[in-house]
Amino acid sequence: MVKLKIDGQEVSVDNGTTILRAAQKLGINIPTLCYHEDLPPTGNCGICVVEQKGGKTVRACSTPVVEGMEIFTRTPSLLRARKTVIELLLSNHPNDCLECPKNGVCELQKIAASLGIRKISFEHIDRTITQIDDSSPSIILRPSYCIQCGRCTQVCQNVQNVHALETSFRGFHSFVGPTMERVLDESECVKCGQCSAACPVGAIVEKDDTSLVLNALNNPELVVVAQEAPAVRVALGEEFGLPVGTNVVKKMYTALRRLGFKYIFDTNFGADLTIMEEAAEFVEIFKENPDEFPLITSCCPSWVDYLEKFFPDLILHFSTAKSPHQMVGTMVKTYWAQKMNIPPEKIFLVSVMPCTAKKYEIDRMEDMYASGYKDVNATITTRELARMLKQVGIDLPSCEDGEADSPLGEYSGAGTIFGASGGVMEAALRTAYYYITGKELPSPDIPFVRGTRGIKEGEIEVLGKKIRIAVASGLSNVEKILLKVREAKENKKEMPYHFIEVMACFGGCVGGGGQPYGSTIKKREIRAQALYNEDKSLAHRESHNNPSIQKLYKEFLEKPLSTKSKKYLHTHYIPRPLFKGVHGGKWRE
Repeated sequence: MVKLKIDGQEVSVDNGTTILRAAQKLGINIPTLCYHEDLPPTGNCGICVVEQKGGKTVRACSTPVVEGMEIFTRTPSLLRARKTVIELLLSNHPNDCLECPKNGVCELQKIAASLGIRKISFEHIDRTITQIDDSSPSIILRPSYCIQCGRCTQVCQNVQNVHALETSFRGFHSFVGPTMERVLDESECVKCGQCSAACPVGAIVEKDDTSLVLNALNNPELVVVAQEAPAVRVALGEEFGLPVGTNVVKKMYTALRRLGFKYIFDTNFGADLTIMEEAAEFVEIFKENPDEFPLITSCCPSWVDYLEKFFPDLILHFSTAKSPHQMVGTMVKTYWAQKMNIPPEKIFLVSVMPCTAKKYEIDRMEDMYASGYKDVNATITTRELARMLKQVGIDLPSCEDGEADSPLGEYSGAGTIFGASGGVMEAALRTAYYYITGKELPSPDIPFVRGTRGIKEGEIEVLGKKIRIAVASGLSNVEKILLKVREAKENKKEMPYHFIEVMACFGGCVGGGGQPYGSTIKKREIRAQALYNEDKSLAHRESHNNPSIQKLYKEFLEKPLSTKSKKYLHTHYIPRPLFKGVHGGKWRE
């Protein structure tokens, strides 16, 4: 342990702890902009500067403590330095806060207010790179708002290992964008939105579809339907001041009805449906084609995009089952539309997702029009739903509990844990085991697939055969698993795994790029636990035991992997080029 003093208070911390962390232990707030608790500190912004005894200044986020160190965080010279840094940033930053998507949640705005900055002492100088990149269906780059903190590039390069973003040029000409000055849609970007989640200002934001949805809600000719992903229910409450991980699913149903949605379904139903098909795929390989292992899950559209770009040679191992919200989309516009005698063209289906990549997925290829119409009309993130509710004055915590509509609103515990890393695997194994043995798993809980470790491995025994499992979240971890598979395939060795779950975002959908800002690993763990708590509370914990799923197959789909199931519930994949073309200078057009 290391002992030191901060502002006269003694504290003991582990060796290697930074001054910032030690100060937080004492409840002392040192302002930061480039710092993020889940990323290695860089000291880029200089806001966190503190003084050592003797007058030397250091950056608290990246300076480790030393035995006997005395630190001061509130001296007049420090206050002047911090104000100067913020004023310099603001002198090169657009002055249109009321129009900015991050207004009210902008970290730069908050620090400027806390430091009492009311005027800028420096002449305003516009950046030379101001062109907005809205080429992506999921996120928007606004380079004139960038403060060069480096958080987005750290996430994209180190956590996701995609390397779609980099800092180009220097000084007033510098900007963060795709490599080789391409636009996002021509880059390696997989639309995960982790860059937008990490950005402290309004330089990277999700593409806003709230106006599209509000227009549909106000169109009397349309029957507007909502569905909500598992991870949304344990994160939406944070936008209204509720504790992290509060499950607001029933209040969310009511809020959506008040917003104007005529019918409310649940993506958890689609998760159960996905498991019926995906588990059937696994069993088919297990019984008939073991040489085709491993089977890799396909629920995450960022992961699909990553696979098609970086590992197209492994497409044959990919489950063809669509993601849950796409399955709900086809069932709404076929099965449900027929039962309700509603013309499918009159149905406007909105998915509320924790994910920015879902905006891309709904138009990914022709398979997303399996019903004969666009299966899902619009996708909004958790953040967008929160903004819509606040816009019309709906206070989520004050809403009474409501219920989803039948039959596409009933779900099992297996459906709800889809939102956590390992949840898809656990749900699939519960049903695959039943398909193979005719018996339920002795315990539906599979502990080794749970938690926020980037890679989780284990085995489960089925009819005397050990099934090797891998679960990966965060694309840098995914690459490690896939390289093992590729090596075994190229060298004609035994595959290291039989079944692999992949989530592009670390921790799974609970940490998706469209979740409330500030989604740290700690928050992701709390949200995931809330999903596991709901799983335990439900009457049915296996997808195949969901009565509405059983009824759907009896009345419409016949059985998993039937001709009709493959038509509506499955998709295919194609190799996609990493580089659509290098057109240097687009940012300067």
